[in-house]
Amino acid sequence: MRRILWGIMLLVLSLQAEEIYATFNVEAAQHADLAFVSSGTVEKVNVDVASIVKKGEILAELNNDDLKAALDIATIALKYARKEYERQVKVKKLVDASKFDSYIFRYENAKAQFAYQQALLDKTQLKAPFDGVIYEKNLEAGDAVSGAMIRTVMRVQSIKKRKLVLEIDQKYWKVLKVGQTFNYSIDGDNTKYSGTLSKIYPFANSGNRKIKAEVKAKGFTPGLFGNGTILLPDTK
Repeated sequence: MRRILWGIMLLVLSLQAEEIYATFNVEAAQHADLAFVSSGTVEKVNVDVASIVKKGEILAELNNDDLKAALDIATIALKYARKEYERQVKVKKLVDASKFDSYIFRYENAKAQFAYQQALLDKTQLKAPFDGVIYEKNLEAGDAVSGAMIRTVMRVQSIKKRKLVLEIDQKYWKVLKVGQTFNYSIDGDNTKYSGTLSKIYPFANSGNRKIKAEVKAKGFTPGLFGNGTILLPDTK
């Protein structure tokens, strides 16, 4: 019986975990700085700080009436070039090869012109790159922007998805593994949280001798600070 108890004690001791201290900052899982790459005057601003946006939603728009008109013309040209091409395909055997090629050229050229005009219009529209929330806005209707001097006019981040960016003493670089448990708390919050390492950065900062790692989280305000411990299986 004593041998069994001793064996159990050794097993428990072998499963004990070493704790590694780490600090972290809360960041949005996704964030982007948005800017116009075209020049012009801001015609519309459709969102404000704290606005919830969907991927592809137009957030702001430059005065682009001329480009919209040009796109309408290109759309009509493409419509009729496609119809003519489809008619000629049906009688291809009766049409001279070089003449049929001319219909192909007109159709392909119309498609290219449509794509070109659409691209020009897109450059005057600031669109959300993913579902998120606007957390900074630095433009209003009437502002002038320059594609030659690109500046950030909005910032967007994921709504709830967050990541904790940990800083860990570089001496632990050999033992850190994705999947290890991280128990932590947020400054100003007495709740104890737990997560797992989802990413370990493949370099150490030569300035502060720290290695970074990430833990996925939800709901925290980006910019918050916290600390905790990573649990490592005892290797002794």
